[in-house]
Amino acid sequence: MRAALITALLLPLAAVPFSVQRPPAPAGSARPEFRPAANHIAPRRVSSTLAGQEKTKPMSIQNITAVLFVPEIEPCLKFWTERFGFQKISEVPEGDKLGFVILQKGNVQLMYQSYRSVDKDVAAISSAVRKGPTFLYIVVDDLDPVIQAVKGAEVYMPERKTFYGSREIGVKDPAGHHFTFAQFIAQPQH
Repeated sequence: MRAALITALLLPLAAVPFSVQRPPAPAGSARPEFRPAANHIAPRRVSSTLAGQEKTKPMSIQNITAVLFVPEIEPCLKFWTERFGFQKISEVPEGDKLGFVILQKGNVQLMYQSYRSVDKDVAAISSAVRKGPTFLYIVVDDLDPVIQAVKGAEVYMPERKTFYGSREIGVKDPAGHHFTFAQFIAQPQH
């Protein structure tokens, strides 16, 4: 029942296309070439067991949202709401604590679920969710406000510039999950 409730609470969001145009590396350069993948999904062949025939069925992904598993949600909730302005749009209590929460800012969502809640909800994955941590890569328009927001958080990767054209910083949330924030710098036009 809890899984059905959580599923019913999910909001479908439009997928955000992402692409980076980067000129090829100069001849003789030691820098690896960065090639972004296509931002579309081709139709795939899906076997129909009812009709016994193969049919082509287009696939449309509306949203992908990370679910991070933690001992306690409350410190992570504070991390995202106070530092980044996320809003709690849904929650499922688990005793006197939160068992599950959906956070949202604009069209970006993030979910947290407590170990205790997973133990009751989907016991089959109980030991797997404790293996963490999760690593997420987050593209932002401007890294400077992020750097201000993460002051005092545990930094695992100091600010850097990459060969593939981004400025990045990596921080941990209170549960130890890793978040790399990246701003892609516009490439000069030749």
